[in-house]
Amino acid sequence: MNHHPHLRAYLAGVAFPTLVLPLFLVLFILGRLVYDIGIPIERVAVFPLALLPILWGAWNALYFRAGVGRAMPLGLHGAILFAVFAPFGYMMSHFVLNLTLPFSLFLKLYPVGLIVYYFLWKYLVAFFNRALGLA
Repeated sequence: MNHHPHLRAYLAGVAFPTLVLPLFLVLFILGRLVYDIGIPIERVAVFPLALLPILWGAWNALYFRAGVGRAMPLGLHGAILFAVFAPFGYMMSHFVLNLTLPFSLFLKLYPVGLIVYYFLWKYLVAFFNRALGLA
């Protein structure tokens, strides 16, 4: 069962965001069409729907390729993904998409995001890794 371990690691990382992000898209569409929420869904949703599953899969494959599992827990590795890309996402939303999220709110939500990513990677991605025979 050791055939293509990096591909299996990529698929294990992609599994969760691929399942969850379309549900968020449905909620955004319902909010926009039914409740007239003025968030520009077209500009907000396309970037994460395209990029997040790819990042999660590549980050999980990197975890196994680099052999980080011996020195660092998977949850911490996932929290580092958030720590690296959340500021990039904030800058993209502010400068490219012209969305006005106050920086103070970003700073308040940043630790929450780190904790959420830690637990998502510790339990869900680890579950998919075990299901594919990686851990």
